[in-house]
Amino acid sequence: MTHLTHLLAAVARGVDPGPFALLRREGADELELFTGPVDTVDRLADIPLQPGAPGARTLALVPYRQITERGFACRDDGSPLEFLQVREHRRIALAGALAALPDEPVRAVDAAFDVTDEEYAQTVQRVLSEEIGRGEGANFVIHRTLHATVQGPPLVAALAALRRLLVAERGAYWTFVVHTGTRTLVGASPERHVSVDDGLVMMNPISGTFRPVGGTPDRAALLRFLADPKEVEELYMVLDEELKMMATVAEHGGQVIGPYLKEMSHLAHTEYLLAGRGTRDVREVLRETMFAPTVTGSPMENACRVIARHERVGRGYYGGVLALLGHDEAGRQTLDAPILIRTAEISPTGRLRVPVGATLVRHSTAAGEVAETHAKAAGVLAALGLGPAAPAGGGPVARLADDPAVREALAARNAPLARFWLDQRAPDALGLPGVVGRRALIVDAEDTFTGMLAHQLGALGLAVTLRPWHASGPVDAFDLVVAGPGPGDPGSDDEPKMVALRGLLSGLLASGRPTLAVCLGHQVLAGLLGLPLHRREAPYQGLQREVPLFGHPRRVGFYSTFTARAEVDRLDTAYGPVELARDASDGAVHALRGRGFAGVQFHPESVLSPDGLAVLTELLGDLLPAPRPDELSAAGGRA
Repeated sequence: MTHLTHLLAAVARGVDPGPFALLRREGADELELFTGPVDTVDRLADIPLQPGAPGARTLALVPYRQITERGFACRDDGSPLEFLQVREHRRIALAGALAALPDEPVRAVDAAFDVTDEEYAQTVQRVLSEEIGRGEGANFVIHRTLHATVQGPPLVAALAALRRLLVAERGAYWTFVVHTGTRTLVGASPERHVSVDDGLVMMNPISGTFRPVGGTPDRAALLRFLADPKEVEELYMVLDEELKMMATVAEHGGQVIGPYLKEMSHLAHTEYLLAGRGTRDVREVLRETMFAPTVTGSPMENACRVIARHERVGRGYYGGVLALLGHDEAGRQTLDAPILIRTAEISPTGRLRVPVGATLVRHSTAAGEVAETHAKAAGVLAALGLGPAAPAGGGPVARLADDPAVREALAARNAPLARFWLDQRAPDALGLPGVVGRRALIVDAEDTFTGMLAHQLGALGLAVTLRPWHASGPVDAFDLVVAGPGPGDPGSDDEPKMVALRGLLSGLLASGRPTLAVCLGHQVLAGLLGLPLHRREAPYQGLQREVPLFGHPRRVGFYSTFTARAEVDRLDTAYGPVELARDASDGAVHALRGRGFAGVQFHPESVLSPDGLAVLTELLGDLLPAPRPDELSAAGGRA
C-alpha cells in the first residue's frame, strides 16, 4: 500500500511518477501494481522475456498495427509496441486501493464521434452490400472513435476513472490504468483474448450484446435476446473464428466450454471459453492470434482488408491487447492478455480517445449497429463523466443470470453444434482403416478454417501438411489433396488466387490424384466441371442447414455467398460421371463426387456442422479406400 500511496501523492503534486500499471483481474479482491522502465520494440518476438524469478516480467501494449507482422492489411498509424519491464510487483487490497484512489468527478468537454451516427450507418450499409453480399466474409467489425478533452491533470482523471470503474463496472476481465509517459490507457475490458498457464491455452470468444432498456429488470427481454437468431449466429461465427486460432496454437485444437452470460453494468454479452494444450513460446501465441474476430471479423486476413477499405484512420490500440508475460514456479512461460476494448486513451495534454466498434453480420441493421457502439462505450464514458452512471445495484442482468430459464436458453445453444469441438477426446482416437498414416495436403485459400480441418483429418488418422495457395510445390508425395475455403469470387478470370486454384484442381483432375474441395475449392471445382456459378441474393454466412447428401440428410454449416447450380443429379464429364447433391428448390449444389474427387459447399470442420465428421468419414472412405488384405501383405502390413 505504501508504494501506491507514494505514487498517488506524486500524481496529486502534479509530478509524473514514471511508468506504472494498476490493474484488477476478474474476481480478485486485490489490485496489482507494476512499475519499471518502458521501452519499444518493432516485433512481438523482440519483447524481452528472459528466464528468472517466477512472476510477471513484462507488460506489453500491442497496437492494432502489429497485425502487419502477419502480412495483413491495415491503416498504419505508427502506434508503437511499448512494453513495461516489471521491476516491482505489489499487491494491494481492493478496499485499501479504493480508499486511496482519487474520488472526484472527471470532467471532459467537446465530446464528439469522429464519424457521425449517419455516416456510420452508411458505412454499415456499404459493408453489408459490398463485402458480405459479395462473398468477402461472414462478419466484419468497423470502429469509430469518440474524442474529447479532459479537464485538469490527465493522470488524476485516469485514476479517478479507474476508481469509478472498479466501483460501478462488473464482469470485466481486467479493470486497469496503464501509464507509459507517452500515453495513459484506462478501461474495463470484458474479454480475455488469450492466456497461457501451465501449458493450458485459453481464449474467450464473446459476442452478442444485450442492452437493458432503461435499466429495468426484464426477464422476458433477456430471453428474447438469447433466442434472437442474429445474436446466436454472431456468437457461433466468432466461436468458429477463434477455434481457427486455437487450431494453430494448441496441439489438438480447442475444446468449447460454455456458453455463459457476461454481465456488465450497462450491457451483457454471451460468451464461450476455449481450452487446449500448447507448447509454443507465448510471443508466438500472441502473434498467431492477432487479433480477435470480435474486433476484426472473419475470415481474418480478408477482414483486415475490409477494415482498411472502410475505416478512415488507424485504430491505435483499439483491438490490440495488453499482454502480461512471465514465468511460473516451474519456469514455464505464462501469458495473460485482455483485448483493448472499452478503453480510453488519454494523452499528456488531455486529449481523450474512446474507440468502439460493432460486429456486422448478414442480419445487421444500420440503426442497431449504431446503437451498439453507443452501448459499448457507455461504461467507460460514465467513468469519464461523459454519460449516465449504471443503475443502482448494477442493473437487471446480474439478477437474471442464474434464472433457470436463462440457464436453459444458454445450454440450448449447444444442441445444434458439432460434438467434435464440445467433447474431450484423445488424439487420433477416430483413426479410419486405410486412412491412418497416409498423407494429406491442404491448400489454404486465405481462410484458416483449414487449421480446424487439419485437426479433424488428423483425428481420422491422416498426417496433414498446410500450404498457402500462392506457395508452389509438388503434390506427388500426398495421398490426398484438399483445396480449401477462402473469400472471393470463384468466377473471376484474373484474380491470382482463383487462377492458382483452377490450375491446381485442373492438374489434380487430370492426374486422378484423390482430391477433396471445400467451399471456395468446391466452387472452383464445380466450375471446371461445367457447372454455372451464381451469387446468392441472401448470403449463407454462418448459416446452419439440413441438406440432402447422397441419400442422407446432413446438418451442416455454410459460410458462402456463391454457389454452383444444376438441374440434374448426374453429370457426364471428361473425368467420368459426377453425382450431385442438390437443393430441391433452387438447384444449389451442396456436394459432388466423382471418380477420385469430391467437393462440399459447406464447412464440415465448422462448429455449425454436427454431421461434418460423418461426412468427412464417408468421403474419405470413397477417396482413400481401405487396402485389400493382399495389398497389406505386399506392403509388409502397412496401411
